[in-house]
Order: sequence, then C-alpha cells, then structure tokens
Amino acid sequence: MAQTTITEALADIKTSLARIEKKRAVVSGFLGRDSRLRDPLEKEGGSQEFVRRERQAIYDLEEKIVRTRTAIQQANLATMVTIEGEERSLSAWLNWRREVAGPRQKFLQTMAAQVANLRQQAVRQGQQVKESVDGPVTATGDLIVSVSEADLAAAVDKLEKVLGTLDGRLSLINATTTIDV
Repeated sequence: MAQTTITEALADIKTSLARIEKKRAVVSGFLGRDSRLRDPLEKEGGSQEFVRRERQAIYDLEEKIVRTRTAIQQANLATMVTIEGEERSLSAWLNWRREVAGPRQKFLQTMAAQVANLRQQAVRQGQQVKESVDGPVTATGDLIVSVSEADLAAAVDKLEKVLGTLDGRLSLINATTTIDV
C-alpha cells in the first residue's frame, strides 16, 4: 500500500478513468474477426488472451478507483472543519455544498430580488415600505416586507463566505492529507 495526497489520488482517478475508456475501445476492436484472416495478436498469445488480459486490467483499475474513493471518503469523515463557527466533518461539508448550498443561494437571491422588486413597485405607487419585523404598522396601503432586508443581506454574505472558505480549505486539506491506496 502506498501513501498519496488526496489531490494526487483524485488526479490518479481521472487518469485511471481515461485509461479504462481507451482499453475498452481497444478491446472492442478484437472481439471478433473473420476466420479466414490471421489473428493479428497471434504472437502475443492471440486475441482471446489479449481480451482476457485487458478485461482483467480494466477490472483492476476499477477496483483501484473504488479503493481510492473509499480511502478519500474515510479521510473526509475523519477530518473536522470549522467554518464561520460551524463545525462539520469534511464529508458533511461536501454533502452540504452539493445538496444544500446551491438551492439555498438561489433561494436567497430570489428573495432579495423579489423584495427589491416589491420596493420599486411601492415607490412608484407612492407607498411607504415597512418591515413587519419593525413592529406594528398603523398606516394602511403601505407595503409590508416580511423579512429583514439586513438579515437577508447578512445571510447572502455569510453563505458566500462559507463557500469561499470551504473551497480554500478543501484545496488545502486535499493537498496535505495523505491516504493509503
């Protein structure tokens, strides 16, 4: 078993996947031939032996990818990361980024855009704009915004900070964490 950094392991996975595709393409060229033609791989043991060896090589590369991915996952589960006061395993942060961050970012951007549009419409119509979080509203016909725009802007800012910090930490951790492959 050899040690490598996660960054190197990820690059090796990419290389292995490319090698697998090339091997599959080569194998497909030797799956059958006209019996009247001489086997072009006769001196190397024949096409059947070549196909068997290449299939085994493909299988070995696939298993190496599985072992490498598993080692990376184990390292990510064991590595704790704190970002903006929130601690999670790196694996949990990656899941959060993949499943939660994008939709949350879109939702916050949509909310901010809708509030801005409502505010513009209210100004054009001569209405006052009040946040319901400010307390009771006495005037009628005013626009009541049901979210603190300051809190919304802070949430957008925090999300951007978390994503930026996470990307930086991930690069650093992947470059410095070693795994056995």
